[in-house]
Parts: sequence; structure tokens; C-alpha cells
Amino acid sequence: MLIFGKVLRAGVQAGLRFQSRGAATGAQAASTAKASHGGISFELTDQQKEFKEVARKFAQEEIIPVAPEYDRSGEYPFPLIRRAWELGLMNSHIPEDYGGLGLSSFDACLITEELAYGCTGVQTAIEANSLGQMPVIIAGNEAQKKKYLGRMTEEPLMCAYCVTEPGAGSDVAGVKTRAVKKGDEYIINGQKMWITNGGKANWYFLLARTDPDPKCPTNRAFTGFVIEADTPGVQPGRKEMNMGQRCSDTRGITFEDVRIPKENVLLGEGAGFKIAMGAFDKTRPPVAAGATGLAQRALDEATKYALERKTFGRLIADHQAISFMLAEMAMKVELARLAYQRAAWEVDEGRRNTYYASIAKAFAGDIANQVAADAVQIFGGNGFNSEYPVEKLMRDAKIYQIYEGTAQIQRLIISREHLAKYKQ
Repeated sequence: MLIFGKVLRAGVQAGLRFQSRGAATGAQAASTAKASHGGISFELTDQQKEFKEVARKFAQEEIIPVAPEYDRSGEYPFPLIRRAWELGLMNSHIPEDYGGLGLSSFDACLITEELAYGCTGVQTAIEANSLGQMPVIIAGNEAQKKKYLGRMTEEPLMCAYCVTEPGAGSDVAGVKTRAVKKGDEYIINGQKMWITNGGKANWYFLLARTDPDPKCPTNRAFTGFVIEADTPGVQPGRKEMNMGQRCSDTRGITFEDVRIPKENVLLGEGAGFKIAMGAFDKTRPPVAAGATGLAQRALDEATKYALERKTFGRLIADHQAISFMLAEMAMKVELARLAYQRAAWEVDEGRRNTYYASIAKAFAGDIANQVAADAVQIFGGNGFNSEYPVEKLMRDAKIYQIYEGTAQIQRLIISREHLAKYKQ
């Protein structure tokens, strides 16, 4: 069975790699063909449609039927994660040189939206791998990439991004975890909090202060490290039972006299803050795609219910009050999708996408909450009951306004980027 599984996965991933290369070639050809028509097309390539179909089939046939039970139990959905790994739906950002698919950000976001449609708890566990890997992808040397990215494609392993602390969330400059260099090692002490995949990760990206001077500029005070999860002194805490996305593994992690070789420093001492923030530019479009997937699910569930439920002798969809709610929900979902796709496209064009990534993350996170709340309203009393799907969607949606930069931090970034255009 093990050999068969390896052969199956190799075949699936070989097919996806072929599709990925085809998608890139097709995109170049399409770009040339579209040049005389303004260069804009909203049509997905055949390969992109296949990516979506594989992810959609997996979400609808394998995730949705078991998502309610995972939500009730809080159990980590490792069988689903293993299956996603077998299908090539994980680690899509890892370059082909290290065994990954090397998909574009746009293509990866298409997959993410479909997975989130099934369950954002499962999708978050999968997407946290991309966040943990991204610092290594953008700043790791060849040896680090081979060691830490390569193993992720050989078996279904998880990793995690350790930046947030009990007293430092949005204020990254407030990180207290310290790394002191002694000889060829760094000694790390501190505590991280709200770490997705914290208890399941094989390795962590860690941000720690290496310059003790409080006056040292933020962009030189912190260093990024890669830490093996089984290093002595690494102590994951209990699994937190959260409001939503309950099957995702979230924990605090204590680092007590953890010794890390200097070879595990990313880029160089003092480069950590730049690496950590650079990773967000790449991972906020997928987060926005996840929020959009949840919103689309809420819209679909509300629409189906409105076409079945009757009041006053007619379908509730025929009442203008309900039909206008559905129209507003549809508008928000479509615009959120365009926002994350623009942000992802900017990444693939090699451009700095901070402005568009924050717009996509802020807008999609907000509308996921609005659309899920409206879906509960359309369901009425049934929407408040756990036997119906929309109350879970409403609980799951809230975190999109919090993690990977709160809705307020996104507005801070957007306003800064916007005003900078006028101050030049």
C-alpha cells in the first residue's frame, strides 16, 4: 500500500507539474495574444480550471462531509491533510528544484479558495505551511532550502511561523524573545503565542531579538531562525480551543535555553524583520482567497435555503428583503475574489504587492464576516443551530479579521501606501 501510495502521489504531482508548466507557457502565449486587446482577460486557462476542479472535488467529497465532526471534536484533521498532500494540494509554493510544484501565487490562491469552501479550519492548517515555509523560500540559502523545503515534499510534514507573542501581535517590534550568540550558536529564550500548527510542526520559523539595545531600529534588531521542533528546550503548550476553525492546531510555545547553530540563521543577523514582513506580502493573498472561499460557501448555502424555505405562501427568495440581501452578498464575494486575484497577480509579475495584499486581506476578511452573518440571518432560527452549516461559517470567519495582520493594521498599511504616492 505504501509503494502504491507513493506511485499514486508521484503520478498526480507529475500531472500537476506538467499542468503548472503548461499554465505558465499558456499564460505567456495568452499575454501575447491579448496585447492587442488591452492585455486583460478574466478567463482561466484550462490548467487553472483543472487545479480548481481537483481542489473542489476534494473539498466537496472529502472535507465537507467530515468538517462538522472535526469542528465538534477539535481533532487535528491529519487524514485530510495527508490526502491533500497526496493530491499535490499542499506546499504549492515550494519551487520544483526542492520537490515542490512551484505554482504561481495566482494558481495557489485558486486552490486555497476551493479548500476553504470545504472548511477553513482544514484550509488554515494547510495554509500555515505556506506561511512557515515562505521565509525560507524568500531568504534561505541553498542548503537551508534543500534541508527544510525538501523534506516537506517527501512526506506530509507541517511547519509553523513563530512571531506572535502574548504581548506582541500587531506590534511586531514588541517581540521579547531573545537570541544571544555564544560561539557558533544562539541561545534562545522566550514565549510565542497563537501559533498555528504549533503542536504538529516539524520545524519553525522564529523571529527573535538579537540586538538588546531598545533604540536599535526595528529593521536591524531582529533575526530570523529555522528551528527543529524536537530541539531540547522547545516546549509546545496545550491546544487552544478557539471560537472557530477548531480543528486547526493553535498553541503557545516556550523556548527555554534552546541552542541553535549559526547555520540556521536566515539571510543574516538583523534581517529578521524584513523577512517576516516580506513573507506576509506573499501569504496575504492566499488568506484573502480563504476568506473568499468561506464567503462563497455562505452565499451558496443561503441561496439554496432561500429557494427551499417558504413564508407567507412563497419562497423567501421571492421576498425583496431576502433577494436584496443575496444580491449584496454576491457583490461582496465577487469583489473579494477580484481583490485577491489582483494581489496574487502582482506577486507573479514580480512587483511589490504590499498595497494590494492589504486591500485584499482587509476586504475579504470583512466581507467573509458580513456574508456569513447575513447567511445566518437568512436561515433565521435554523441559522443559530449547529445542525445547519452557517453558524460554523460565522464562527470560522472572525479570525480572518485578526490573523496575519488585523483589519485595522491592514488599513494602516493601505493608508501609508496610499499617502506615499502623493508625497513623492
